[in-house]
Amino acid sequence: MQTPIYTSIKLEKLIKKLIKTEPIKNLGLLGKWNATIFHVNRKKCWLVANAKTQYSIILTDIKAKDLKNISDIFKNAFYTQLIYDGIIIDFEIVNSLIGEITFFRTDNDRKTTGFQNDRLSHLEYWKDEFNSLEAMPIKDLTSRMNNIPIHIGESKKMADFTYAKSEMEQCIESIQL
Repeated sequence: MQTPIYTSIKLEKLIKKLIKTEPIKNLGLLGKWNATIFHVNRKKCWLVANAKTQYSIILTDIKAKDLKNISDIFKNAFYTQLIYDGIIIDFEIVNSLIGEITFFRTDNDRKTTGFQNDRLSHLEYWKDEFNSLEAMPIKDLTSRMNNIPIHIGESKKMADFTYAKSEMEQCIESIQL
């Protein structure tokens, strides 16, 4: 299985060597993800969001030397964030759900980009509470982002409002059955 991660234009410029152009052969069970870059104290961090559930993960202080292990970094960050959010799952299941990570150029998914920009604005507000990246409780801040009400659906009903954490939990439960 392949899990596609579509990068923002800024992130694409930094990871040119990882960007693939061939089509996806076997789409992963969690669907596609979108990644963008932001900075905290001049350190590069990635915000990666699942397009289906809008569940977010933050990868901190990513350097060029880390790119060869970015798949493991992503899987570990995803696994630990799930555990932190109370979604108990084995790492082997996460590993099989994600499979091989493949980076692609932007797909201009405006909905997911909008969610990411909203999450980054919340993060900017929360960054003022801490002096440095090392002092930031990244798992807690990401959990806060995943517990902000979001609207997933076509109608304007209140029933269409949910949380990214709840959507990811339902998605994983439906896959495991």
